[in-house]
Amino acid sequence: MHRVAPRVFLVAESRVVEEGLSAYLDHVGAPGWKSDAPTDAEKLIEVMGRVCYRSWEPGMNPNVTRVRDRNDEYIANILKVKHGSVIEHPMMSFILADVSRVFTHELVRHRAGVAISQESLRFVRLTDIGMWLPIELEEDKIAYEVITSTVRTIEEAYATLVEYFGLDGEGMKFKDKKIWTSRFRRIAPEGLATTIGWSANPRAIRWVLENRTYPGAEEEIRMVFGMLGDIVVARYPNLFGDFKKVNDNGDPWDLEIDGSLFTWKPEHSKV
Repeated sequence: MHRVAPRVFLVAESRVVEEGLSAYLDHVGAPGWKSDAPTDAEKLIEVMGRVCYRSWEPGMNPNVTRVRDRNDEYIANILKVKHGSVIEHPMMSFILADVSRVFTHELVRHRAGVAISQESLRFVRLTDIGMWLPIELEEDKIAYEVITSTVRTIEEAYATLVEYFGLDGEGMKFKDKKIWTSRFRRIAPEGLATTIGWSANPRAIRWVLENRTYPGAEEEIRMVFGMLGDIVVARYPNLFGDFKKVNDNGDPWDLEIDGSLFTWKPEHSKV
């Protein structure tokens, strides 16, 4: 067993195809339209919003006499009026590394607007199990020893099964290794470290960020989405800038006072 800490990596995001957008703007009669969006994701949201109202410039739609020129103001209004379907268009892809299966079992309950690919224990053989422990268990000597000795016993049992069934023997085919590895995973602890790819649109991210950093959420998922929030709030300021860090009492969060866990609280909930 070795100790790990969960980490969050943003690995992909939606990109605007400028040639296609320019062709559409020519088609609709707004060839001079520009956006000051800081990212393609925020630009895409603005584009799709303007498609709904034909609000590229005043007069194109007789009902529209004024348009917001700035992307931050445009998206702020979308969030305010809860036009949430517009913010479903972009996707952000993350790799969540060294998280537990306790975490992933909770994460996969969020299905709308997401895609998931998880490290498979049908294929990946367990050797040295990684594990993150809540601080109360990490610092309690008796609890820590009970847990680590249990995991070591599981590792030894797993290795015994591998040897007994000859997974590394000459002539053992990959498809057979997969079958036996799948069988052996039944003794794996739920807290073992794994990796999961998680892609989501901003509407889904906003809800999970709010819901899973709430004080009643499980400790590890609060920590992971606390880190994920740091990424999206910094990278997509117009889209996530209404989120603020608060402590479990709802007051502004201070690391020195409140510790590592906090809630991401949005001005506009459940857009």
